[in-house]
Amino acid sequence: MSLHPNEVLLSPVVSEKSYSLIEDRKYSFRVHKDAHKTQVRQAVEELFGVKVTSVNIVKVPPKPKMRNYRKGTRPGWKKAIVQLKEGDAIEIFEGAQV
Repeated sequence: MSLHPNEVLLSPVVSEKSYSLIEDRKYSFRVHKDAHKTQVRQAVEELFGVKVTSVNIVKVPPKPKMRNYRKGTRPGWKKAIVQLKEGDAIEIFEGAQV
């Protein structure tokens, strides 16, 4: 399945844990459910103009939820943690401080 780079990366992950990884040049993104490591690497390099050294993919499992005695589930999603080459950075994360 061929995905455009804008379709591969859906959004950055905003959490305390993801912002603490920025010091190690690791950035977290929510990615398309069918995307694989090579597509994530190519999308980050093309969209942000940086060099990627490694990509880790994590499947976040769906969570059961309950509201007013009604059971349901939050959908699962896929997360990519991308490590960049020494000296590279992504600007959209630079303004954030933990």
